[in-house]
Amino acid sequence: MKFILFAACFLVIRISFAQALSIDSDGTGGISNQGTGSIRYKVTVLGPGGHSWGDFGLVNPHHALGKMIHYFSDNAAQFSAVAKTKTSFNVGKIGGGTSVNSIPFESWMEVDMRSEDDESLKKMDSIFNASMQKGLEEYNSNRKTSPALTVKIDQIGFRPSGVTSTETSLVQRSMASIQSFGIKPTLFIMSGNANWPISKGIPAVTLGWGGKSDKAHSLDEWWLDDKGTDAIKLALLTLISEAGFIK
Repeated sequence: MKFILFAACFLVIRISFAQALSIDSDGTGGISNQGTGSIRYKVTVLGPGGHSWGDFGLVNPHHALGKMIHYFSDNAAQFSAVAKTKTSFNVGKIGGGTSVNSIPFESWMEVDMRSEDDESLKKMDSIFNASMQKGLEEYNSNRKTSPALTVKIDQIGFRPSGVTSTETSLVQRSMASIQSFGIKPTLFIMSGNANWPISKGIPAVTLGWGGKSDKAHSLDEWWLDDKGTDAIKLALLTLISEAGFIK
């Protein structure tokens, strides 16, 4: 078999054309054999812009976007509470405007939605789109002489969900590699580079990069290189085992 090693956002090891091994997340005992699906959008509300005093009464994209977020947050939270699997939503970035005394000509946000199954993700997606339209239409309906605001919605990310069976040799040998280090393997679900091959029916797993960490994506995020080299050894052992060099 041929091996291709390359770096993207995270390390991904291709085992022939039929399997994939991704390196992501901390620790050395975890094996992700299931991909969390995700959809991401950038929403841009557009208007003419103007002066906060001289053009008071002109449509304001920030005000409209706030209404759109309000509807989405409420409706999405209601669905998330009853969804059959964990389903999340998040407004992760927001911006626009040029000065405190200017009515902005655009307001934008970036939204992330995730779920462990495609059905729930599609439902969250429909809630998002309906909320965007409802908020914008309601805002525009209250304007007097000003031109209407418009919205541009661009999909900036998509990862399908899926599962690699625990019966596949890739999962079994990943577990055996971890056990050989005296570590108890655990299966978990995450969103990462393994999603796409899994969705195409290609066996794929994600192993940890080692060490310990906490408070991911916060200002207090940390990572400690505690036996971090074990992760490299585990990935290599899994790779050569699956390639047939170790029986």
